[in-house]
Amino acid sequence: MHNLAIALHKKGFTVTGSDDVVFEPSASRLARYGILPAEMGWNEARITPDLDAVILGMHAFVDNPELLKAQDLGLKIYSYPEYIYEQTKDKLRVVIGGSHGKTTITSMILHVLNYYGKDFDYLVGAQLEGFDTMVKLTALAPVIIIEGDEYLASPIDRRPKFHIYKANIGVISGVAWDHVNVFPTYAEYIRQFDLFIDTIQSGGKLIYCETDDDLNKLVKGNKAVIEKTGYRLPAYTIKQGITYLMPQELPLKIFGDHNLLNLSAAKLVCLELGIEEDAFNNAIISFKGASRRLELLNSENNTNIYKDFAHSPSKLKATIEAVKSQFEERKLVACVELHTFSSLNKNFLLQYADSMIRADVSLVYIDEKTFRHKKIDPFRKTDVQTAFNSPELIFFNDAAALEGYLKKLDFTNTNLLMMSSGNFGGLDLAKLARELNT
Repeated sequence: MHNLAIALHKKGFTVTGSDDVVFEPSASRLARYGILPAEMGWNEARITPDLDAVILGMHAFVDNPELLKAQDLGLKIYSYPEYIYEQTKDKLRVVIGGSHGKTTITSMILHVLNYYGKDFDYLVGAQLEGFDTMVKLTALAPVIIIEGDEYLASPIDRRPKFHIYKANIGVISGVAWDHVNVFPTYAEYIRQFDLFIDTIQSGGKLIYCETDDDLNKLVKGNKAVIEKTGYRLPAYTIKQGITYLMPQELPLKIFGDHNLLNLSAAKLVCLELGIEEDAFNNAIISFKGASRRLELLNSENNTNIYKDFAHSPSKLKATIEAVKSQFEERKLVACVELHTFSSLNKNFLLQYADSMIRADVSLVYIDEKTFRHKKIDPFRKTDVQTAFNSPELIFFNDAAALEGYLKKLDFTNTNLLMMSSGNFGGLDLAKLARELNT
């Protein structure tokens, strides 16, 4: 939301906003543009008849006093994706969907277009090198690249976000059950991707991962009259911890089958946008990855320490596999924090079975405060070990205890992978990476 506010401010709109709290880096960025709210909290007096529109964030409550006032006044209320569509309905819209890889595919496309100085708008879910904000909306750019989340648009608009953008070019990177609080069955979850395909505009195109069996079956059964193009892993080789794209043997800064699949998707989109294959390859070799996606925190001797956004079972398994395959001669200590509604659902927890099987040491952390905040009964160590099918798994619910354990380990010829969409109870991972025994 703060990125959208900045983008609209840059476009010349008068923008104001409200929240009960604004965290960093949002607060500093809003302050830099002079649009940080003077005080926190909700005040219905801010909602006046002269407002052209109110844009409602996903996490507002339906009884929010400012929302109720806007409804009483009959103001136009948009969800975030509705307003993005409203601002881009005359542009070519590329929407990247999927249970995993959305941010990386979007980031790769942005990197390549930026490399060649193309004019484009965008919406992406991570801060990227070379980009000031995560949203750009202009009057003249002919195309927008949108990371299309399948989560709900707003408290009063229960449609998945990516249905609302009406893609001209759609991407689905793969499907793996998530968001169980709104899609309680896998069948209901996967149906959202079938509906997404139906939203692709006449004459449009779907680009999808044909090596995902469930997705392949879904696409084959969909009756939308659009062009459908599958992708799979490109040819590659690994030498001394570096992945090379074949046959040109181009060294990449990224690694792992999941990232190479993402690269294949990004390449097909860029071809549709007029970037030739050789030009794409020349640009992608300088792509370092999106923030918190296999981000290297420290590298010393034969030890690499990474942080990654992985938290769902499919992401967890893919990220561990990537690091283990890239450095087969090294041990791997893998630690995941569980803190989303899905991961803290006892029934969904069973989806994590064998997801950490490739790690030499498996650690799971859950901040005990998370259970209280979400009003969920705490898991016991045996609950987690059973669900992960790993009796050797080590469980922590205290950040200081986790930090102490890691500092006592010998990381000689060993990599560490810290995975979370949260913050490990406030642990300073960059500082920890420098202090570990490597």
